Order: sequence, then C-alpha cells, then structure tokens
Amino acid sequence: MTQFVTIEKGLGPEGRIAVVRFDRGDGINALSPEALRQLTDAARSFEDDAETSVVVLTGAAKSFSAGFDLKDPEGRSRATMDLGALRRHLKLGPRLTRAWQEMEQITIGAIEGFCVGGGVALAVALDFRVMARDAHLRVPEIGLGMNMSWQSVPRMLHLIGPARTKQAVILADQRISAAEAYEWGLVEEVADPGKAFDTAMVLAGKVAAQPPLSVAMTKLTVNRLAHALDDLAGHMDLDQFALASMSEDHKEGVSAFLERRKPRFRGR
Repeated sequence: MTQFVTIEKGLGPEGRIAVVRFDRGDGINALSPEALRQLTDAARSFEDDAETSVVVLTGAAKSFSAGFDLKDPEGRSRATMDLGALRRHLKLGPRLTRAWQEMEQITIGAIEGFCVGGGVALAVALDFRVMARDAHLRVPEIGLGMNMSWQSVPRMLHLIGPARTKQAVILADQRISAAEAYEWGLVEEVADPGKAFDTAMVLAGKVAAQPPLSVAMTKLTVNRLAHALDDLAGHMDLDQFALASMSEDHKEGVSAFLERRKPRFRGR
C-alpha cells in the first residue's frame, strides 16, 4: 500500500516539534479514502506523545490538497452503495477533521499552491494556518451538487463569521487569495512563495518554547468553549451530504467536472 503520509519528530526547541507531510507525489494531493485514513492515523499517533507540543501539517511543494479524490475507485463506489453503507463511508472525512481538531498538541497548517474543498476542511480543523502569498483557497462542493461537509461550516463560522462563510461556500467558483484569507481571518500568517513551511516552523518554535502543559490545557479550554454547540449539527452535516449525493444535481456536477464543462443544475 502506498504511503502518502510521513511523520518526523524531535525537531525545534527541546525536540518538541513534529512535522506531518502529506504528499502523493502527483502535484495534486487529492484526498482519496486511503489518504483520509492515513491522515487520521497520523493525528491519532500523537495521542500518547508527551514529547511533542506542536505538529506542523504540510502538503506538497505546489499544493496543500485538491480536496476529495473524485476519480478514486473507492470514492466513486459510493454511487452504488445503499444508504447505510454510504453513511458509514461518509464518516471518513468527519473522522479525519475531528482527529486533527482534538489533538492535544497545537497544530499548524503550511499551505502552498492550492487548498481546495476537503483540503480547506482539514485546514480549518487546525489551530493555525500559514499560507503562501501566491496560494489560494476554494470551496467547490456546492458547484458539484454537494454541501460542504466534515463539520467545516461551524469551524469556518467561528473563524470568519456568517456572511464570509456563506460567501466562501456558496460562491463555489470563487478563489480566495492569501490576502483575502488573511483579511477574513481564515489564515493567521502570509508567507513569501515557497516559504509557508519555514514560516510555520518559526511559529511552531515560539509555541514549543512555552510550557507544554499550560499550552495544551489552554487549547482544550478554548476549543471546548468555541465548539460546544458544533456537535449538535454534526449528524445533519453527514445526512445532508448523503442526501445531496443522491440528487441529480450531484451527478450533473461531478459529470461536468470530469468532462470539463459548465454544469446545468435543475434543483432535483
């Protein structure tokens, strides 16, 4: 089985920084079901790690992630699943983002190139995001006849408020530049092109120099307060996605994407 995710530990002050690198080696870095599992396992591998205070998540040199892999055979098999099997399979994404959000360590995303769909969902589950000046974000799900899932809407709402969340999600073709993302509050720092990882490591070093227990407890407190009501909408998120995936508009959206043409949606 191809390994898409590598982990390096023992970096920075007192060896308290770890780097998780997601790179499929194809310049696109799409999130296949197997990639989702590997990234989830990577997050969970830090559960009993008392030596690591900060985890930097980075993608490939030219892309953080293109989002869910619509061409992956396992992903495409969703079209023939019954509702029960589909709901179980759809838990892969929420399971991934929850694993990263609930890590005790501070998490920092280093974004180069493009960060699309599921890549944005993963990025907003982290504590901080550093984005290269020439990079961009995009949330294309609605343009594919789907809803934004993986409990991303509540996370975006906390970061940028209701109007900007609607703008980012509903205007599916809109690219959000690094400058806009910084202005909106989607990212905390903007770096020179090719320097997002280096800038993230500088930030990680500052965090790693702080008392680990105090940092971990503060993160837990902030997250519990900020996300206290998010789980109330969690089941709706998954079921809305399952319902949308059975619509004619979804089939049209995916077909149009694969055929590189403009979709024609009918509300069916």
